[in-house]
Amino acid sequence: MLPAGPRHFDSEEYAVSTATTPAVRKVPRPRADALRNRERIVTAAREMFVEDGPHVPLDEIARRAGVGNATLYRNFPDREALVREVVCSVVDRTAEAAELALAETGDAFAALERFVHASADERISALCPMVSSTFDQHHPDLEASRERLEQLIEEVMGRARAAGQLRPDVGVGDVMIAVAQLSRPPAGTDCLHSDRFVHRHLQLLLDGLRAPARSALPGEAVTVRELRKP
Repeated sequence: MLPAGPRHFDSEEYAVSTATTPAVRKVPRPRADALRNRERIVTAAREMFVEDGPHVPLDEIARRAGVGNATLYRNFPDREALVREVVCSVVDRTAEAAELALAETGDAFAALERFVHASADERISALCPMVSSTFDQHHPDLEASRERLEQLIEEVMGRARAAGQLRPDVGVGDVMIAVAQLSRPPAGTDCLHSDRFVHRHLQLLLDGLRAPARSALPGEAVTVRELRKP
């Protein structure tokens, strides 16, 4: 028997096989400088929203970020998209502070204290008007960030409660409201000057959260669900 010779490929067969094979297209990864520009825009927007509110001109935000208007609009096509990104970034940063508190193995109430002070530094109170008036507060991105934060705060408080250090009649909503209110400057005051009082007043609040409680609180613990009611 003669050995089989080399196979001759039919040109039409080869053309069909290659035509039906899908081409693999690589999705380009964002360049490092593009990511840095996006972060600079979000940081500048967060600072200016705290200082001047959510209606600050976008070109002023671009100027503070050190980028052109075209770069800003390439990342955020409208104000709503930028505000949403800022809110989600602050919520995510606050969630990271809660994760750090959970990673601590020492005093559970001390971890809660550090988390509360870190939350105030994020100026989360300045976001409340933006969430309620600037964009859809039920946007999937915000819902995901908010649910993650709420779960982490519950875990931080749960540890302190289980250790017998946190009074049992307070809820996540109580803490979130207190942080937002105490880190928001009183009407008619300079927000930058009032910052020096924030942590002093937060510590007074935290001392009131310690167990055993010295008095009974009126009403019931505030839940996150109640905070979401219109």
